[in-house]
Order: sequence, then structure tokens, then C-alpha cells
Amino acid sequence: MHCSGGMRAAIPRLFPGGRARCQCRQVASLFRRGGTDVTTAPQHPDRPGGWISTGLSWHEGRPRLGAVHGTRTHERVVAAGTEVGWLLGGPRRCTGAWLAGATERTPCPHHAAIDPHGGAVQCPACQSVDRGLALARDQILDDGRTYLLYLAWFGDGLLKVGLTAEQRGDSRLLEQGALAYVFTARGGLPAIRRAELTVAASGLARERFKSRAKTDRWWTHGDAPHRREVLADARARAHQLLDGHALELLADRPVTDHVDRFGLAGGAPESYRYVGGLAHGAVLTGTLRPPVGRHLFLDQADGSGPLLLDTRLLTGWTLTAVAGRATTGVALEERVRPPEPDTQEALF
Repeated sequence: MHCSGGMRAAIPRLFPGGRARCQCRQVASLFRRGGTDVTTAPQHPDRPGGWISTGLSWHEGRPRLGAVHGTRTHERVVAAGTEVGWLLGGPRRCTGAWLAGATERTPCPHHAAIDPHGGAVQCPACQSVDRGLALARDQILDDGRTYLLYLAWFGDGLLKVGLTAEQRGDSRLLEQGALAYVFTARGGLPAIRRAELTVAASGLARERFKSRAKTDRWWTHGDAPHRREVLADARARAHQLLDGHALELLADRPVTDHVDRFGLAGGAPESYRYVGGLAHGAVLTGTLRPPVGRHLFLDQADGSGPLLLDTRLLTGWTLTAVAGRATTGVALEERVRPPEPDTQEALF
């Protein structure tokens, strides 16, 4: 099965400067729910003709916004200063699953509707077969790949321990919005997972933090020497905890800092409005700043101040490119930089 040149030419300019990738090849792996095969799933009469957002991901150090239409994918590298405008159409749809051994996302065979306000971007059937979710839920004991244990710094008091496949490089750290990180150990999945649990159980670092806790640290994240010192000390302590574990301890890997790349050298904007919800018919427009993990700041043309969008909320909505429109139909939450703590000693 192949895409014609006309089909490629019909791809909308959802993301100015984007590129299309033909993915119209048959998926070999079967994906079943109630006997339905993804390669032979019936067409849905209510299937919209637009492109469904797959959110923002990082590949080889570059952030990309994506959208899918069946087996075709449209992507663009996110560049600060780019103007975007999207009209959202519902219902919000499942974006499919990453199957074991696949190099591309497999579309949801049921074209299932999902909660317009929820954090999940997949229907239960797709969640049940998604390889990434299975790994996160400890349903995969070993897959033969090499993994890296990392310590990631999201701000003072927010030190995270986690693992990532070595072949992914630092993509996972960039997607999480880690302000700085250091790789700590290397080995097979069972050994690295045990190491992750050991470090977490010690209280040195945690396995997860809520998004709000991380974004609040964007205003006060210290300087680069401070971040390097914290992570170097944490790695040394982690190596003490992992002495005797069947893995390779990485003592010489450098601390990597993302603050400048994320455009946060001067901190987050003094005030901004957080996009707390999207709906059918909403319009989202603005000029992009550098992405921070999977978050985007969009400066508004009317000078009303930037919006902060978690692109996971955008995932699953059908997008239509629009121009000359103002942002409307979105739930906004005002966020303001908190005052500096009063350090003056009490007189009495």
C-alpha cells in the first residue's frame, strides 16, 4: 500500500515548516480486542477527515509536534518564534499504541473516543498492548536491551530516579522537562530496575513528581554550578547504595544541563495562564517559545501574556489550521511568580 503524490500534497500546514512521512505499509503485528485485527479493522462512518494531534515528543535532541491521519504522520520540528493556529474538533480520539517490535505507532482499530479532560491519551484496549506502558508498569521483565539509570533534577527538593533505553539517548529526559540530569549506571533491564527501586527506597530520589510541582520550580532553579553539585553528590551517594549490584557504575558521565535549551535561563515568565482544559470548537493560537519538555509557551498577539500548554492535553483532538484568530474556548488558570521568602531574622 502506497501514498500517492496527491495525498502528500493534501497534507495541511498544521505546523508551518513541518514534514510528512508516508507510513502506509501494512502492520505485521496483530492488535486484537474482541477478535478485531488492526490491519483489517472496519472503517468508521464517523471517522473525521482531519489530522489528530499526537502531541510533542523529542527525537535526537529535537522537539517535534505530530499529527496522524490513519497511517500517515505529519511532523514539524518546533522552533521558537513560529506562529501556530489550531481549531480543535471533537470528539477526542485515542491515538493508538506502540506495539512490541514496531517502529511506528499503530492506529487505534476502534477509533475510540476518550475523556476530553483526562490525562490518558489511549483507550483501555490500546493501553493494554502498549509496550511503553507495559514497561512502566513492570509487565516486561527483560527485553534484551541495554538500559541507563539516571538522576534528574527538576528543582531543589525534586530529584528523580528513573531508567531509559540506551538507544533513546536523552530523549526521555528532554520529554520530562528535566532541568539537568546525569546517567548513573548501565545494564540490562532487570538490574537497572532493581537499582532504580534501591535508590528510590533509600529516599535519595523519587520515581515521579506531579507536573505542577515541576513547573513551579521554573521560576527559581538556581545556577548551573549548583545543579552540577547536587547531581554529582547524588550520583556518588547512589553508587554507594548500588555497590555489589550486577551493573556498570558510570562515574565519569558529565552532568547535562537543559535550562538554556528550554529558554529558562531567566526563569519562567513572571505570570502566565495555564491551559487547564480544551474542548470541541476551541481555538488555540500564539507564537511559540522554546519548548520545556512537553510544554509550550504561546505568546498571544493581543499582548495579554503567554499561555502554557501541556501538549498531552492537545493529544487526540482533530486539528484544523487557522490564521488571524484569537485563542478562545479554553480553560485558563492564572499563575504568578510567588514572592521571594522573607529571610530577615525576627527582631523579637
